[in-house]
Amino acid sequence: MENFEKYSPYIIEIRKRILFTLSLFAVGMLVGFVFYERIIKFLINILSLSGVNIVFTSPFQFINLAISCGLVTGLITVLPLLIFQVLSFLKPALKVKEFKMLMRFLPFSILLFITGFSFGMIVMKWQIELFLAKSVSLGIGNVLDISRLISTVLLVSALMGVAFQLPVITLLLTRIGIVKYEQLKKQRLWVYLGALFFTILLPLESIFADALLSIPLILLFEITLILSRFSNRHLAPKTTSASTTSDSLSSAPAEAS
Repeated sequence: MENFEKYSPYIIEIRKRILFTLSLFAVGMLVGFVFYERIIKFLINILSLSGVNIVFTSPFQFINLAISCGLVTGLITVLPLLIFQVLSFLKPALKVKEFKMLMRFLPFSILLFITGFSFGMIVMKWQIELFLAKSVSLGIGNVLDISRLISTVLLVSALMGVAFQLPVITLLLTRIGIVKYEQLKKQRLWVYLGALFFTILLPLESIFADALLSIPLILLFEITLILSRFSNRHLAPKTTSASTTSDSLSSAPAEAS
């Protein structure tokens, strides 16, 4: 009972933040669901599908398209707020300097999501163009299922945007001190395999596209390692000087005696 009373303010605060975030997600999802036709037309133009034989294979597929557009729109809408909510919740447990440092990562996080989402779209567009070019060169007709196509493009792009958050999360953990640079360096091979495994799990049917999607994740990890190493070198002199000062102060009374 005492523990519940002790942590109940935190539980209530978490509940409020979750409800507010879910409410905003629902609003974003509703907007995407209502305006899914405009979103689909926009994606068709972006993916250069004008004139391509794209069809519905079921009278109910437009519902799946609307739901997919709604989910992705909701995710894009709520992501900045979700990151801000997490940082705000961590604020009482952090020093003022640490919290300001975390807030500086917020714009980079949003930028990385947009970059990852755009990269996923580019790879999907390239894959579609390659498929259409091969079918034409081989004299084979093609019919694209619009529901499956758009849903796959949106899902892959959104997941790549989320995966591009890896540098921000890793740098935050290293700056706070939860993860060390040496630990990250030792796990390099596992990160490479994890990036490839992640892209293989994406709803794609091309190993080459999977490998292509994993390359920026690996490069982002290597850039994160460099930044973490630079950060450690930057903080090392401060730590050394602080320890030297502490040692001199502790030895001063002994010398005086």
